[in-house]
Parts: sequence; C-alpha cells; structure tokens
Amino acid sequence: MLFEPVTGALSEPLTGRHWDAQEIRRKIAARGAHLDGQGLAKGDRVFIHYGNSLEFFVDLMAVWMQGGCAVPIDARLTAFEIETLAKAARPAVALINDATDTSILAVLEAVGAKRVKLEAAPATDPGLRSGRIHLDDPALILFTSGTTGDPKGVVHTHRSLRARWTSLRDSLGKDVYRRTLCMLPTHFGHGLICNALFPWLSGNDLFILPPFRPDFVANLGTLVDTHEITAMSSVPTVWNLALRMARPPQKGTLQRIHCGSAPLTKAMWEQVSDWAGGARVLNTYGITETGSWVAGPVGDDIEPEDGLVGRPFGAVIKITRQTEDETAEPELCATGEAGMIWLNTPALMAGYFERDDLTAKAVRDGWFMTGDIGMLDERGVLYLRGRERDEINKGGMKVYPSDVDGVAIQCPGIADACAFAVADRLYGQDVGLAVVMEGASLDDLKMFLGAKLAKHQMPVRYFVTDDIPRTSRGKINRDHVAKACLGLAT
Repeated sequence: MLFEPVTGALSEPLTGRHWDAQEIRRKIAARGAHLDGQGLAKGDRVFIHYGNSLEFFVDLMAVWMQGGCAVPIDARLTAFEIETLAKAARPAVALINDATDTSILAVLEAVGAKRVKLEAAPATDPGLRSGRIHLDDPALILFTSGTTGDPKGVVHTHRSLRARWTSLRDSLGKDVYRRTLCMLPTHFGHGLICNALFPWLSGNDLFILPPFRPDFVANLGTLVDTHEITAMSSVPTVWNLALRMARPPQKGTLQRIHCGSAPLTKAMWEQVSDWAGGARVLNTYGITETGSWVAGPVGDDIEPEDGLVGRPFGAVIKITRQTEDETAEPELCATGEAGMIWLNTPALMAGYFERDDLTAKAVRDGWFMTGDIGMLDERGVLYLRGRERDEINKGGMKVYPSDVDGVAIQCPGIADACAFAVADRLYGQDVGLAVVMEGASLDDLKMFLGAKLAKHQMPVRYFVTDDIPRTSRGKINRDHVAKACLGLAT
C-alpha cells in the first residue's frame, strides 16, 4: 500500500532545535535512502539505540518507509541486557549515534547486526518514496520484560497501530493535541504510541524532552508557558514532584493532561487540575499489548474518584471472576463486582515475538487477559482495583522483578533471590531484593548487580533471609515475601 507520513513539527526545548514538517519530510527521505543503500530489506528488524530526540522520530519513519520493523531500545540498558535482547530479536541493523557506548558496539558486532549512523545520510533530498508498508507487516517490537533472561517482545503491526490512533482520534479528537509535550521514554507504549506518535502523526507539533528529569519537572509550568503546550501525558510520580516544586502555568494554553501507568487519586487528580488552571485531566488506562491507551474519561458525567478510569477507546471491556483453572471458561462478574480485566480491540498486538506459548496464555478468542483487577459500574465506566502483575512501577519506569531475580541468582554465593516493590517517597515504588546467601557478601552482590543491571533496576533495599517460600505450584508469592521482609526491616 502507499504510505506517506503526515506529521507536525518536532522541537527540543532543551537544545532549541526545531524541524518543521518540510524538513522532516526531506530527512525521512534522505535517511530512508541511506538505509536502503546499507542493504535494509523488507521485514528486517532494526534496533534504535536512542530515543527522545528529533532523530529518533525521523529515523523511525525512515525504517518504516523501507519496510523495516523498528525495535526501540532503552538507552540505559547495559551491554549484558542488549546482548540478551539482540539474541532474541536478531536485528539485521542497529541504528547508533555518537553516544552509543563501545561495549554496546561490541555486542552488536558479535550478534551480527550492521551498525549504521543515519547522521551520515546525504543532505540531498532523493524524494520521499511511497514506501513498502503493508498493514499486516510488523511495525514495532516493544520489549516489556526479560532484558536479563527471557525476553518478551510485543509485536504491533501497522494495522494495530493505526487502529489505536484512529480510536483515539474518534474518542478524544486531535485539535487539543496541537502542541503536545512528551516527557516519557519513547521505548515503551505509553510514551511512544500514545503520548508522541498519536498527536504527531495527526499533524500536530511535538515537543520532546529527556524522560524523568527532575529539573524539567521543577520547571514544568515555565515550559508549558514558553512553548504554549496544549496537552501532555505523565505518571503520578511526576505530579508528586511538580505539585511541590513547579509554579503553575500562567498563559492558560494547557487543555488536557493524561496520566498513565497508575491512576491518580481523587485528591491528586483535583490538585493537578487546579495547578493546570482547570485543564481536563484523564486517568488513562493502557497496556502495551493493546497499543497503550485503551480507556479513559469520556463524557461530562465523569468526575474524579479514586481508581476511576472511564470508558474504552475503540475497545470492549469485560470483567471475569478469578479462577485457578486456566482452561475453564471464566464467569462474567456482576456490575460493581471486582474481577480480572479482559480487553478486545482491533489495536491488539499480533503476539509476543516468537513466543506462541506466551501469546496463547494471554489471548483467548481475541480477548487479552491484562492481569489487572477492576470493575465496571452501571454506566460501563471502568475502575481499577489493583494489579495482579508483579511489575515494580518506579515513577512510570517498569522494573520486572524476574529480571532482577535472574541476575541475582547468577552471583556466586547467592542461593535464591526475590525482588519486589518497596515504597519510595519520590518514585512511588522502588526495588527491594530478598536473598538467601551461601558464601557471598552484600558488597559482592551489589558489585555483581551493578555490572549487569541498569541503574533504575538496581535494588535500593536488601533483605537477607534463610528461605524464600514458594506456592504449591513452585511460584514465588512476592507479596508474601515483601510483607515478611518489610516486617523485619530496620
């Protein structure tokens, strides 16, 4: 099919750089031609080792125009983690820049990925090609877990991505996003698919900042005024800091604020709205597997409440009773009864990359089992009541405990390990680690983990225990471990 991206402008408030739509078009064409010259073939997977920049978005489009599948990579990952992901995804090409560490370059060379710097693309404009895109071609692979052990990559096609953006335009409109601020990482669904690509590919202007920088959060009101921002998305941790440190915006341009990863409380919801001069605040529920934002407040009858999300965006939601029998047909919950959240949407992923076993467990007859607990009221409005999944939500950055476990038990002298969430005043949650030692010291373990884990994955609290209990099915109950350890903590 023919595909020519229609984009807004890109700006970087930190550097002052700005590319208008015409320059973006020229750069996509030049960088796409450069990729073609480097031998990128249709269907090839392409690691992109940088994010939150003008170049990232242009290069993503260039990859798509050449028929490639983009794999955005968290630039904070260690060489050990990059190697794990590269062995799983087998990229043909890795896009790098001058900031790419030499250890990463060595890993990419070892796995056979061709390293390409698109800054070297010719300055001449070869003309934007119509592209090699077909709707059911893989467009994105977003790794949601397993950077140190068993990677799980969510595959989205061009069809599923367009279904998400279409549903958001239908439910939310697009004009209010005409000057959108992105302060979230562009290697995961919330930041990339919804906060950034949804407005930008709707023809709106996108302002890009490095993610989770406290100095920018402290100056958020000034940033909003200076760049006349109309919409943004973030996470509760950012608002914890902004409400304490950032002066409110004065110009009245801010009209809509999304909050994802975890819902705002009623009190904070109202505080954010007041801070923003009455801007509409939306608790937005999203799962990477469904293209992120899949539900939020739609309609004038939605008022702030604890746990309230709203109505679905181009999706159907059902709530079922929990059962230990994974083969049984789940029973639907009654109105107002809490249970497991299932989603059915045309924006559903194609599956987990080369993991049909995991896909079969998560998707039944087109319904995705989120692992979250919620309820629907008589209006069909969704409330979140908790998360069954074990992720640690560190200020919107997801840390997967099994990743930390997997590295910890590789340390000599560590017999067993269990990571879990601990409360943190700034981030909301951070990483705790319980370990059973057989000869190692905590200093040994910290040094070992420091060489294998990214900074945001490093535990901030350690608990030495004689045993880590498991269920009758051999699984760790992290909640039980956490309660036991925190009860012992000094």
